[in-house]
Amino acid sequence: MNKAGKKLVIDIGNSRAKLATFQGNQLLEQWNWPQWEITDINALVTNQNPLFVILSNVAGQKGDEVASCFHQHPFFLTLTAQTPLPIVNHYQTPETLGKDRLAAVVGAWELYPGQNSLVVDAGTCITYDLLEADGAYRGGNISPGLQMRLQAMHEYTASLPLVEMQNIDQWVGYNTESAIRNGALLGAILEIQAFSDWRRQQFEQLNVILTGGDAVFFAKNWKREIFVHQNLVLIGLNKILDYNVAFLE
Repeated sequence: MNKAGKKLVIDIGNSRAKLATFQGNQLLEQWNWPQWEITDINALVTNQNPLFVILSNVAGQKGDEVASCFHQHPFFLTLTAQTPLPIVNHYQTPETLGKDRLAAVVGAWELYPGQNSLVVDAGTCITYDLLEADGAYRGGNISPGLQMRLQAMHEYTASLPLVEMQNIDQWVGYNTESAIRNGALLGAILEIQAFSDWRRQQFEQLNVILTGGDAVFFAKNWKREIFVHQNLVLIGLNKILDYNVAFLE
Protein backbone atom coordinates (compact mmCIF):
# COMPACT_ATOMS: atom_id res chain seq x y z
CA MET A 1 0.00 0.00 0.00
CA ASN A 2 1.28 3.47 -0.91
CA LYS A 3 1.65 5.22 2.44
CA ALA A 4 2.08 8.57 0.67
CA GLY A 5 -1.48 8.59 -0.71
CA LYS A 6 -4.10 11.30 -0.22
CA LYS A 7 -5.70 11.43 3.23
CA LEU A 8 -9.09 12.65 4.40
CA VAL A 9 -9.63 13.82 7.98
CA ILE A 10 -13.14 14.35 9.35
CA ASP A 11 -14.03 16.23 12.52
CA ILE A 12 -17.72 15.95 13.46
CA GLY A 13 -18.31 18.55 16.18
CA ASN A 14 -21.28 19.76 18.18
CA SER A 15 -22.18 22.56 15.77
CA ARG A 16 -20.52 21.70 12.43
CA ALA A 17 -18.46 19.24 10.43
CA LYS A 18 -14.94 20.13 9.34
CA LEU A 19 -13.09 18.08 6.76
CA ALA A 20 -9.75 18.36 5.00
CA THR A 21 -7.54 16.47 2.61
CA PHE A 22 -3.80 16.15 3.20
CA GLN A 23 -0.81 15.00 1.23
CA GLY A 24 1.90 14.33 3.77
CA ASN A 25 1.79 17.35 6.12
CA GLN A 26 0.35 19.66 3.48
CA LEU A 27 -3.31 20.61 3.83
CA LEU A 28 -4.75 20.54 0.31
CA GLU A 29 -8.42 21.47 0.68
CA GLN A 30 -10.86 21.92 3.53
CA TRP A 31 -14.62 22.14 4.05
CA ASN A 32 -16.65 23.64 6.91
CA TRP A 33 -20.30 22.53 7.01
CA PRO A 34 -22.71 24.01 9.60
CA GLN A 35 -25.37 21.69 8.14
CA TRP A 36 -24.70 18.44 6.33
CA GLU A 37 -26.05 15.01 5.45
CA ILE A 38 -24.48 11.61 4.92
CA THR A 39 -24.89 12.14 1.18
CA ASP A 40 -22.49 15.09 1.43
CA ILE A 41 -19.82 12.82 2.94
CA ASN A 42 -20.39 10.18 0.27
CA ALA A 43 -20.11 12.73 -2.53
CA LEU A 44 -16.90 14.17 -1.11
CA VAL A 45 -15.31 10.74 -0.74
CA THR A 46 -16.26 9.83 -4.32
CA ASN A 47 -14.80 13.09 -5.60
CA GLN A 48 -11.57 13.03 -3.55
CA ASN A 49 -10.92 9.26 -3.51
CA PRO A 50 -8.69 9.30 -0.40
CA LEU A 51 -6.49 6.33 0.38
CA PHE A 52 -6.57 6.88 4.17
CA VAL A 53 -9.39 8.30 6.30
CA ILE A 54 -9.72 9.23 9.99
CA LEU A 55 -12.89 10.26 11.83
CA SER A 56 -13.26 12.20 15.07
CA ASN A 57 -16.83 12.36 16.35
CA VAL A 58 -18.25 14.16 19.39
CA ALA A 59 -21.76 14.57 17.95
CA GLY A 60 -23.21 11.17 18.78
CA GLN A 61 -25.36 9.08 16.47
CA LYS A 62 -25.22 11.27 13.36
CA GLY A 63 -21.45 11.26 13.53
CA ASP A 64 -21.47 7.50 14.06
CA GLU A 65 -23.41 7.11 10.82
CA VAL A 66 -20.45 8.59 8.94
CA ALA A 67 -18.51 5.40 9.61
CA SER A 68 -21.01 3.51 7.46
CA CYS A 69 -19.66 5.38 4.44
CA PHE A 70 -16.31 3.62 4.86
CA HIS A 71 -17.19 -0.01 5.60
CA GLN A 72 -15.39 -1.10 2.42
CA HIS A 73 -12.58 1.44 2.55
CA PRO A 74 -9.03 -0.03 2.60
CA PHE A 75 -7.92 2.10 5.60
CA PHE A 76 -10.49 3.83 7.80
CA LEU A 77 -9.71 4.80 11.39
CA THR A 78 -12.16 6.04 14.01
CA LEU A 79 -10.39 7.94 16.78
CA THR A 80 -11.15 6.21 20.10
CA ALA A 81 -9.62 5.95 23.56
CA GLN A 82 -7.67 2.91 22.31
CA THR A 83 -6.16 4.55 19.19
CA PRO A 84 -2.32 4.64 19.32
CA LEU A 85 -1.04 8.21 19.69
CA PRO A 86 2.27 10.04 19.25
CA ILE A 87 1.81 11.51 22.76
CA VAL A 88 1.23 9.90 26.17
CA ASN A 89 -2.33 10.32 27.44
CA HIS A 90 -2.52 10.56 31.26
CA TYR A 91 -6.24 11.44 31.35
CA GLN A 92 -7.79 9.18 34.00
CA THR A 93 -10.98 8.56 32.00
CA PRO A 94 -9.79 8.50 28.37
CA GLU A 95 -13.10 7.06 27.17
CA THR A 96 -14.87 10.28 28.21
CA LEU A 97 -12.27 12.63 26.73
CA GLY A 98 -13.57 14.61 23.74
CA LYS A 99 -11.85 13.39 20.59
CA ASP A 100 -11.52 16.97 19.32
CA ARG A 101 -9.63 17.90 22.49
CA LEU A 102 -7.27 14.98 22.00
CA ALA A 103 -6.70 15.80 18.33
CA ALA A 104 -6.01 19.47 19.14
CA VAL A 105 -3.32 18.47 21.65
CA VAL A 106 -1.68 16.21 19.05
CA GLY A 107 -1.87 19.13 16.63
CA ALA A 108 0.03 21.26 19.14
CA TRP A 109 2.67 18.52 19.40
CA GLU A 110 3.00 18.45 15.61
CA LEU A 111 3.49 22.24 15.40
CA TYR A 112 5.58 22.70 18.57
CA PRO A 113 7.28 19.37 19.32
CA GLY A 114 9.21 19.17 22.56
CA GLN A 115 7.54 22.29 23.98
CA ASN A 116 5.00 23.00 26.73
CA SER A 117 1.67 24.05 25.25
CA LEU A 118 -1.69 25.17 26.61
CA VAL A 119 -4.35 24.53 23.96
CA VAL A 120 -7.45 26.72 24.26
CA ASP A 121 -10.28 25.53 22.01
CA ALA A 122 -12.94 28.25 21.90
CA GLY A 123 -15.98 26.53 20.47
CA THR A 124 -19.35 25.52 21.92
CA CYS A 125 -17.41 25.09 25.16
CA ILE A 126 -14.01 26.55 25.97
CA THR A 127 -11.51 23.82 26.75
CA TYR A 128 -8.05 24.16 28.24
CA ASP A 129 -5.60 21.30 27.70
CA LEU A 130 -2.01 21.04 28.89
CA LEU A 131 0.69 19.22 26.94
CA GLU A 132 4.13 19.07 28.53
CA ALA A 133 7.46 19.19 26.69
CA ASP A 134 8.04 15.45 27.15
CA GLY A 135 4.85 14.66 25.22
CA ALA A 136 2.73 13.99 28.31
CA TYR A 137 -0.89 15.12 28.11
CA ARG A 138 -2.06 15.86 31.64
CA GLY A 139 -5.67 16.88 31.03
CA GLY A 140 -7.44 20.19 31.25
CA ASN A 141 -10.61 22.08 32.05
CA ILE A 142 -13.96 22.82 30.39
CA SER A 143 -16.09 25.95 30.72
CA PRO A 144 -19.07 27.43 28.82
CA GLY A 145 -18.37 28.98 25.42
CA LEU A 146 -19.36 32.53 24.48
CA GLN A 147 -22.72 31.73 22.91
CA MET A 148 -23.55 29.33 25.74
CA ARG A 149 -22.94 32.08 28.32
CA LEU A 150 -25.22 34.52 26.53
CA GLN A 151 -27.90 31.86 25.99
CA ALA A 152 -27.79 30.71 29.61
CA MET A 153 -28.37 34.20 31.04
CA HIS A 154 -31.43 34.56 28.82
CA GLU A 155 -32.90 31.10 29.45
CA TYR A 156 -32.29 30.93 33.21
CA THR A 157 -33.72 34.34 34.08
CA ALA A 158 -37.16 35.85 33.69
CA SER A 159 -36.27 39.13 32.02
CA LEU A 160 -32.74 39.21 30.64
CA PRO A 161 -32.73 39.43 26.83
CA LEU A 162 -30.75 37.22 24.45
CA VAL A 163 -27.81 39.35 23.39
CA GLU A 164 -25.80 38.91 20.20
CA MET A 165 -22.03 38.72 20.19
CA GLN A 166 -20.35 41.98 19.22
CA ASN A 167 -17.01 43.63 19.83
CA ILE A 168 -16.79 45.27 23.24
CA ASP A 169 -16.69 49.06 23.02
CA GLN A 170 -16.52 49.90 26.76
CA TRP A 171 -15.30 47.92 29.74
CA VAL A 172 -18.26 48.98 31.95
CA GLY A 173 -21.72 48.11 30.72
CA TYR A 174 -23.85 51.21 30.14
CA ASN A 175 -27.18 49.40 29.66
CA THR A 176 -28.55 45.90 30.25
CA GLU A 177 -27.51 44.63 26.82
CA SER A 178 -23.91 45.82 27.13
CA ALA A 179 -23.73 44.61 30.74
CA ILE A 180 -24.72 41.08 29.68
CA ARG A 181 -22.33 41.12 26.73
CA ASN A 182 -19.43 42.41 28.84
CA GLY A 183 -20.08 39.88 31.58
CA ALA A 184 -20.04 36.98 29.14
CA LEU A 185 -17.30 38.06 26.75
CA LEU A 186 -14.94 39.91 29.09
CA GLY A 187 -15.44 37.18 31.65
CA ALA A 188 -14.27 34.59 29.13
CA ILE A 189 -11.30 36.71 28.05
CA LEU A 190 -10.16 37.21 31.65
CA GLU A 191 -10.69 33.50 32.34
CA ILE A 192 -8.35 32.52 29.49
CA GLN A 193 -5.78 35.08 30.63
CA ALA A 194 -5.92 33.76 34.20
CA PHE A 195 -5.45 30.13 33.12
CA SER A 196 -2.53 31.15 30.91
CA ASP A 197 -0.84 33.23 33.63
CA TRP A 198 -1.33 30.44 36.16
CA ARG A 199 0.32 27.89 33.88
CA ARG A 200 3.14 30.26 32.94
CA GLN A 201 4.06 30.42 36.62
CA GLN A 202 4.62 26.66 36.44
CA PHE A 203 6.60 26.55 33.19
CA GLU A 204 9.47 28.79 32.14
CA GLN A 205 8.31 28.51 28.53
CA LEU A 206 4.69 27.90 27.51
CA ASN A 207 2.95 28.25 24.17
CA VAL A 208 -0.67 29.41 24.38
CA ILE A 209 -2.49 28.18 21.29
CA LEU A 210 -5.99 29.33 20.40
CA THR A 211 -8.26 27.36 18.09
CA GLY A 212 -12.00 26.92 17.51
CA GLY A 213 -14.75 29.07 16.07
CA ASP A 214 -14.29 31.99 18.49
CA ALA A 215 -10.47 31.99 18.42
CA VAL A 216 -10.30 35.09 16.20
CA PHE A 217 -12.56 37.04 18.59
CA PHE A 218 -10.31 36.23 21.53
CA ALA A 219 -7.16 37.03 19.58
CA LYS A 220 -8.49 40.48 18.67
CA ASN A 221 -9.34 41.26 22.28
CA TRP A 222 -6.22 39.82 23.91
CA LYS A 223 -2.89 41.61 23.65
CA ARG A 224 -0.61 38.93 25.04
CA GLU A 225 1.60 36.55 23.09
CA ILE A 226 -0.50 33.76 21.63
CA PHE A 227 -0.69 31.56 18.54
CA VAL A 228 -3.92 31.15 16.58
CA HIS A 229 -4.34 27.93 14.58
CA GLN A 230 -7.87 27.47 13.27
CA ASN A 231 -7.00 24.06 11.79
CA LEU A 232 -5.33 22.62 14.88
CA VAL A 233 -7.77 19.70 15.22
CA LEU A 234 -7.42 18.81 11.53
CA ILE A 235 -3.62 18.94 11.81
CA GLY A 236 -3.77 16.68 14.85
CA LEU A 237 -6.04 14.18 13.13
CA ASN A 238 -3.65 14.05 10.19
CA LYS A 239 -0.76 13.39 12.58
CA ILE A 240 -2.67 10.59 14.33
CA LEU A 241 -3.55 9.07 10.98
CA ASP A 242 0.10 9.16 9.87
CA TYR A 243 1.17 7.60 13.16
CA ASN A 244 -1.17 4.65 12.62
CA VAL A 245 -0.49 4.26 8.90
CA ALA A 246 3.20 3.88 9.79
CA PHE A 247 2.36 0.52 11.42
CA LEU A 248 1.12 -0.94 8.15
CA GLU A 249 3.24 -3.64 6.56
